[in-house]
Formats: sequence, structure tokens, C-alpha cells
Amino acid sequence: MEEKLSSSSGLPQEIPLRVLLGIGDPEGIDWGRIRVFQYEGVYEHGFFRMFGASICVLIAVQSSVSLVNGWLLGAWALALWASYIFFYFKARKDALWERKTLSRKDNFQVLVPSISAGLLWSVAILFLGPSGGLITMVSIWSLVLCLMVGAAILLSAVPLASITFIAITGLTATYAWYAFGEYKMAWAAISLAFLLIASCLTNGRSFINRKIAEANLNEKKEVVSLLLREFEDTGADWLWQTDTSRLLTHVSPRFAHAVGKTPEEIEGKPFLQLVAGQSWDSGDFPPALHKLAEKLKRRDSFSNMVVPVLINDQNHWWELSASPKIDDNGIFHGFRGVGSDVTIQRESADKISHMARFDTLTSLPNRLHLTEALGQAQLDSDKWNSRCGFMMIDLDRFKAVNDTLGHPVGDRLLARVADRLRSIMTDNELCGRLGGDEFAIVIKDASNPQYMEALGKKIIETLARPYEVDQHTLYIGASVGTAIGPRDGRTVEMLMRSADLALYRSKDQGGGAHNQYEPKLHVHAEERRVMEIALRKALDKNEFTLNYQPVVSADTGSVLGFEALLRWTNPQIGVVSPAKFVPLAEDARLIGPIGEWVLRTACKEAMKWPSTMKVAVNVSADQLTDPDFLDMVISALQESRLPARRLEIEVTESIFMREGTGAAQVLDQIIALGINLSLDDFGTGYSSLGYLRRTRFSTIKVDRSFVQGAAKNAPESLAIIRAVVAMADSLGMSTTAEGAETEDEVKMIRKLGCSNIQGYYFGRPMSPENALALFQNHDASQTGTATKERVGGRAA
Repeated sequence: MEEKLSSSSGLPQEIPLRVLLGIGDPEGIDWGRIRVFQYEGVYEHGFFRMFGASICVLIAVQSSVSLVNGWLLGAWALALWASYIFFYFKARKDALWERKTLSRKDNFQVLVPSISAGLLWSVAILFLGPSGGLITMVSIWSLVLCLMVGAAILLSAVPLASITFIAITGLTATYAWYAFGEYKMAWAAISLAFLLIASCLTNGRSFINRKIAEANLNEKKEVVSLLLREFEDTGADWLWQTDTSRLLTHVSPRFAHAVGKTPEEIEGKPFLQLVAGQSWDSGDFPPALHKLAEKLKRRDSFSNMVVPVLINDQNHWWELSASPKIDDNGIFHGFRGVGSDVTIQRESADKISHMARFDTLTSLPNRLHLTEALGQAQLDSDKWNSRCGFMMIDLDRFKAVNDTLGHPVGDRLLARVADRLRSIMTDNELCGRLGGDEFAIVIKDASNPQYMEALGKKIIETLARPYEVDQHTLYIGASVGTAIGPRDGRTVEMLMRSADLALYRSKDQGGGAHNQYEPKLHVHAEERRVMEIALRKALDKNEFTLNYQPVVSADTGSVLGFEALLRWTNPQIGVVSPAKFVPLAEDARLIGPIGEWVLRTACKEAMKWPSTMKVAVNVSADQLTDPDFLDMVISALQESRLPARRLEIEVTESIFMREGTGAAQVLDQIIALGINLSLDDFGTGYSSLGYLRRTRFSTIKVDRSFVQGAAKNAPESLAIIRAVVAMADSLGMSTTAEGAETEDEVKMIRKLGCSNIQGYYFGRPMSPENALALFQNHDASQTGTATKERVGGRAA
């Protein structure tokens, strides 16, 4: 019979009956500890049992003194008293409950007193009771019944001893009543004996279970104390605690060192005063300290609260966690918590966050920053019943500069454009770069139409002036499209779309023009409508295909897997760029079935590859919010029999802009299935640094723009890639550099420490047949070389 053990102490959770009675010890467990608990419970009430039994002896003597021989009565009483006193003091001398373990032989030390008492009281029942008639018999039986009940309660810790006494006296009483002619009383006596024996077993088991629980709890407390001491001695964090007045108590040396003072100097000082520093006197607390003060005041628990601290005129950041100390009576005794200095981590996170929210080339706000600013402007305009504006700017003839003079000159030109835009901005405008040669401006107050027209004209005139870049005189222009909120859109997306339509009209006019959104600007919308109709039928007509671009190891050049890329060819429209039809599919809510087809097809194709090859599939935010998405992924894996570890799902940072949709929870469930998770285009448009700690991505993909910039030794691109690689390494993630097209870019990627590389240098997106051909004529160890020889030449 196998017994369940407690996880902390090795004690059993279930006690067999033979162990409870002390008549057997199953193998595998030290049952001696259980007997120690039993004897401790018995002798805890030893004096009260002796005292109560002595009172019963006196009552029995008083009831029978005139009915039986005095010498015999006295001998009986002395024998009982001597028995109780002898065994009581012997038990105190032996002190079995102080031992660590006891054997079954030790049972006799509690069993013998029970047998002795049971026999002596049986003598009283047989000889003292009948001597005086029914009244005396009832009196003696009442005394014995009291002792039986007492044994069932006070001796229940050792059920065998209690059962022995109850059985001897119960059977004797049954016989005596029977002999007396009182058959009903005989039945009552035997029934009470059985009930008391059952009660004794129940009480005994409850007592042992309670003792085991107490032992487990004590051992857990010892372990916690040991861990706390070890944590304080060896950990990087420190412990702190306060009393009911929020004054520091039991200041540890590590905490004092963090404050820069001795324990004696800060013992008894208000904890909040220590954290607030110089702001304590002025009362001008940062918001984080206000939150901390409120938590302490309300006696609420808090976790990972980051607060600013000024120590020796140096700014630090502490991360604090604490819980109130409440005793069993609900009385508050202060706070106990843990803290750590996270200054380095905070500064690094702030730096990376800044880089992720600002364009590295122009130092202007990126798309995320502009989106947030536009959202706030819309909220303010709704609040004050005013108008806000959004301008989109596209540079005219910029592509010609890139094509003729190269990207370095183009990048420097973009920086000059940013400087000019920045110079004409006021507090009412926020200018940023959307990407490429597109810029945008958020106008907080756009109530004056003349002001908007003048601003658009000023932008065109300012950007049209010639530029001197690397001894080249460059002439470009600008097209501007404007949308006014909430008239042209009540959401950020609608307002940006309206401005985009207005920009298209300016471009159609030949550039150098400024147009405001008008409802009649539907030419582009009509084109999208026609494309949407064709897109809805594309899946049924088998117009979609998948191409596969290899992802290789930066160290060895061997193929690690492929990214599945969707292609659409329509008989009437022709080959449609994914940049056009994917956003359209998302808007038309077609991305779900299309994405399902992509995932199922990619999984089936991957099963034809070597077992070490992975396949990466892009998934949009709309797919993640589909309640059936997770079931679909599981179904695709089961249908294709592709192991989950060979599937990698790629998401962009835009999913984190949709808070409340549950996308982050779906990502966690995907990871739990064993599927790899990749974060694509990191830092190009959205900032998700806070989510990197919550979502365990396996890979971060560095955008092609950073790769190109790093190959040109652009400090900003180098800094971002180094920061991303360092952050990924610290979080246990790999990094994949996208868009590697030249040998210089590959060398720089390897130098910066990226794990994997993807780009035309190693292979263009290829058909399933060409991807499979890579493995048919080459061993897995030669895959990287084969890829470059067979596909790299075609890419060139």
C-alpha cells in the first residue's frame, strides 16, 4: 500500500488504520514520528486524567462504603490510586514525546495503564455495583461511563489505549447488567461502548492530521526563514520592513548600503521620508511617490513599483514590493517588503524606448509618436469642441536623388528636410516621419482654415528651396494632404486615411500642391473596391501561391528554415503587391480565411523538408483577435503532422496597439503549445518594450532599414542593432537581420552579433519546388552553401 506524502516534510497525508492503532508499520515511511505526535497528545492531558479518575474513585468509595467490607474497598481504592500515580510519574520520567521517533514496543507504556485501569474499574462494576442494588449499580455505571467518555476524548491520540479501556469496561458493564437482569441496560452499555470506540478512532485520526499539518507548517516557516536569510546574504535585492507608524525597523546592512547610510542612522525614520529625500520637506512628490504613499496609507499590497530616489545628490530608481503584516486576529503590524536598485535597467529601457519612439535618421517622432499625439489631439478637440488637423507630406522627386546619387545622399537630404520642417513648427504642431520620404504633422488646433492653408503653403515653399548636400545642389518638392478632425474622421485611422487620400490628389496634380480632404476623393477608394471584389474570389479560384525565403545562421550560413510569403496573381489585375492586398484583406475582414490557407499550406509544405527546418508564417493582429484562431493553428499542426517546434509565427509590433483585444493572451497560449514566436519589424513604427517582458518571443527581427544603415556605419542604426541584440540576449531571444543584400551588410550583421540572416544575399523568395530542391541534392550540412550558389546568383 503506497501512502501519499506531504511535499515539505515527508510525513504521510493519509494514515492507515493499523498505523493509527500501532499494530503495523508499512515500509517506506518513518512511522515513529507519528507515534511521537500521539504520545505528545496523550501526556499533554495526563494530570487531568489522573485527577478526574481520583475524584471518581472517591465517589465510588463514598457510594459503597456501607455496603462492602471496608478493608476490601480500601484495597481497591489504593490499588487504583497507586496505578494512576505510578504510571503518571513514570510517563513524565520517560518523556517519550521528546524523542524524534518511537517504536511499536513503546506502545506498551501507554497500553498497560489502560489495561490496568480497565480491569480495576471492572472489579468495581462486578462487585461494588450489585452490592447495593439498582441505585448503586447505576451510580457505579455512571462513573465508569464518565471515564469511558473521558478516555474517548483525552486518550484518543492513541486509539488502541482508549479502545482497550472502553472495551474492557464496556464488556464488563454489559455482562453485569445482563446478570442483574436489566437487558435493556446491557444493550445500552454495549452500544455506548461501540459508539465511543468509533468516536475514538475519528478523534484520533483528526488529531494526527492536525499534528501533521502543524509540523508541515513549521517546516515551511523554517525553510522560508532560511531562504530569507540566504536571500539577504547573497541576493542583489534587500529586505525592508516598517511598524504601524510606517517607521523603519530591523534595518538590514544591505538596505543601509543602498541608502548610503549606516543602519543606526536610518533605524526608526519614516520609510517615505527616506525614499522622498529632499522633496519630503517641500511636499512636491513625483507621481510615483504619491502612489507609494497612498498604498502605505491604505495598507494595500504592491508589487514591482518603480519610484525615483535621490541618494547623495544622485538620481536612482528603486523597484519596491511589499505586503502588510496582518496577524491571525486581523491586527496590522506594519509592512514587510523587498527592494532593488534598477537604475541601470531603467536608464537602458528609457534609452531604448526613446530610440524606438523616434526616427533614428531625422530624430523626429516616428509613427507611434505621431499616432499617440493625433489621438490626444482628437480627445482635446472633442473635449473643447474644437478641431484638430493631420497633414501628410510626401517629397517630390526624392526617388530620383536616391537612384542617381545613392542612399547616403538621400539619407542626408532627409535629415535636412527634417531640420527645415522642425524650424517652422510652433507649439501648436508636432512634426514626425512616417517612413521613407513621408512626413506628417499633427496640428492641435486647426479651427482656422486660413491658418491651415498658410501652413501648407509655407511647408511647400520651405521644402522647395535648393539643398546643398555633399557639394550637390538638389531640388525637390513636397506634396501635402490635410484632413480636419472630427469632420474628416473621428478616429486616428480615419483621419490619417482621409489625409492620405488628399495627399494622393496632390501627387496626381504633379506635386508641389496642397489639398484638403473632400468626400469626392473616391478614385482610390473605387480602385480598392474593385480589388476587394477580386480578392474575395481569389481563394476559391486558387489565385494565391506561397513563396519561401530562406533564413540562415549568421555563424555557419546553413539554412535554418524559411519564411512563407504570400503572392497573388489575378487574371485581370495581374500580379498584386502584398503591400496593397494584405492591408485591403485586413480592412475587408478577409485576412482570416486567407491566413488560414497560408498556415495550413505552409505546414504541409514544411513536412517535405528535413526535420530540422522551420517555417515562419506572418500573422496579423486581426487574426489574433479571432476567437477560433488558436483552434485553427492546432488543427493545421495536427492535419499536417508538423511538430509545433518547427512552426514560427511572426507578428508585428502593431498588435500591441490594440489593448483589450486579448492578442497578448493568445500569444501566451501559442507559446504554451511549443510554437516559436517572432517579433517582426522591431522599432520601425511601434514601441513594445513593455510587452517584451510579458511575452516570451523566441526571435526579434531587425528591420532592413537598420541593416542598411549599419552597413553604412550610421551611428544610430549601429546603436539600435547593438541595443536590440543585447536586449534579446538578456531575454534569451535570438535576432534575425532582414534585407541583407550585400556582402558588406552580411559582415556587419555578423560583427554586431545577430543570430540569423534573411535577405537577397542568401536567396530571393522561391517557389515550393525550388525550396524543396535545396535539400534533394545536398546534405543538411551543405545547405547554406547550396542556397547561396543556387539562389544567390538568381537574386543578383
